[in-house]
Amino acid sequence: MNIAVIFGGISTERNVSIVGGKAVVEALRSKGHNVIPIDPAFGADKERKSEAIIKDETVQQKITNFVTVEELTQFSPKNYIECVNSELFDNVDCAFIVLHGKFGEDGVIQNLLELRGIPYIGSGARASAVAMDKLTSKILFSANGILTPAWEMVHPSDAEDEEFITHLRKVLGKKIVIKPADQGSTIGLTIINDGYTDEIETAIKYAAKYSPNIMAEKYIKGKEIAVSILDQEALPLIEIVTEDGFYDYEHKYTKGKTNYICPAELSEDIVGFTQNMALSAYNVIGCKGFARVDFIIDEEGQPYCLEVNTIPGFASTSLVPMSAKAVGIDFAELCEKLVEIAIGENR
Repeated sequence: MNIAVIFGGISTERNVSIVGGKAVVEALRSKGHNVIPIDPAFGADKERKSEAIIKDETVQQKITNFVTVEELTQFSPKNYIECVNSELFDNVDCAFIVLHGKFGEDGVIQNLLELRGIPYIGSGARASAVAMDKLTSKILFSANGILTPAWEMVHPSDAEDEEFITHLRKVLGKKIVIKPADQGSTIGLTIINDGYTDEIETAIKYAAKYSPNIMAEKYIKGKEIAVSILDQEALPLIEIVTEDGFYDYEHKYTKGKTNYICPAELSEDIVGFTQNMALSAYNVIGCKGFARVDFIIDEEGQPYCLEVNTIPGFASTSLVPMSAKAVGIDFAELCEKLVEIAIGENR
């Protein structure tokens, strides 16, 4: 089968995507498929830079740093259109998307592939866009009885508004999470511990570097849990335990900073309830194929749904592959299965 693996891109999660893309290319090639690595940041990629990136043995080392907004200015969004409209996608049977964040996880690449009639793994354009928009997701969760932490939307100018900051503390408490409402990998996220005005102001300004759409969310103390969904089946829960601090970009991608317990050591009732909530969130968003749903389970055992990730991390050691491995599906089999699901849905 001819499979295009789309990776890299022009979001701040570019390095994460490159590592995942390399892993998927190698896995699918091990299964005998003809795999075409494609980084849409390079447009039609006549110099075949995408293949060179996949062969680079130092790629894994770069994941510890996310790409800055300034560094991304060297790439044009127009390259995505040129890329998908090029001969790179001639005779492609399926596209395996490993793009995260803007233009990859928000429905843009999905729409472009649909215009060319190319099947692709994962959720459609609409569901991708909804999942990427944390405000829309949380409204849907609340409307469908899926518990999610209380929130308020924030404008960058609110950083200087003491009255608004006082309002935030009143409705959300002193411990608040402030983050971009349309980013991933905790980029731009800050946890405010004491509710001090200067801390909130700094956090809003930091989030605004990555998006004008900012969310303030009530902090929920508890266990961080990831639930992977594969073809309408909830896989074993993973508990995420950091050595210090919270599960930020550094803890996600620095070896030894985080421990993962899979299956999570929780009662059967809590596991079953959380899996059902994850499936509900997945279906409310309209996801297909696979996704990862993130939760905080508080000290009383109540799960709070944080978000749905339609293109979660896809290195061989990432959370979705970890859950799949727990039920006997190795990484290469998982990659191939996602392609088979996508082809089957297209038919």
